Amino acid sequence: MPFDTGKLDKTCQSGNSLEAFIFEPTELVTFPRAWDWQKDWQKSLFTEPNFPQGIWLLQHPNCFTLGRGASEANLCFDPKTPPYPLYRIDRGGEVTHHLPGQLVAYLVLDLRRYQTDLNWYLRKIEQVLIDLLGELGLPGQRIAGLTGVWVNRKKVASIGVGCRRWITQHGLALNVDCDLKGFDRIIPCGLSGHPVGRLDYWLPGIKVKDVQPLLRRGLERHFGFCWVE
Repeated sequence: MPFDTGKLDKTCQSGNSLEAFIFEPTELVTFPRAWDWQKDWQKSLFTEPNFPQGIWLLQHPNCFTLGRGASEANLCFDPKTPPYPLYRIDRGGEVTHHLPGQLVAYLVLDLRRYQTDLNWYLRKIEQVLIDLLGELGLPGQRIAGLTGVWVNRKKVASIGVGCRRWITQHGLALNVDCDLKGFDRIIPCGLSGHPVGRLDYWLPGIKVKDVQPLLRRGLERHFGFCWVE
């Protein structure tokens, strides 16, 4: 699919407060492994104030994650015998589903370099996604009082973050060309009556590899990242 993704060539010298490493694994990454990466990076930012920020763009094998205060009432299965691995983690929000064909972005950022305001941060991530969808010709939308992004009343992107001492973890998940049947086993994000969608409903043939460069470029634009070589 001939999307113009452009090039990212903005690099910066060491010591710039917005310098960042970006990691883009080509294989599926298990959720525990990606979570360990984030926790280790967060610890480095705790101990080294000038340490670069870290961003991961990846895909997971099938799993479910529950936010720290999520209710198991939003699971349509016995949590003792889940159809896919089930993890309770340290982000906000309810249950969500990760799977191949869904592009996940994890951001370990120091909000003291931007604004120490989680509402600002969530809205900023939403805007990254809305702009990305606009580049694809799709009308990305917010719904008042909720977090995430919708297209034609179908939720295509979920956002869930954790934050300690203004250092973030977790991030966003954008459904591109994934099999959505696993979402039938949960009440996604605890929201009844909000159907889940994926981009290839509207753009047949689109793949994660088409969308990933757009997300990388949008994160750079909105957060001012300088990529560390």
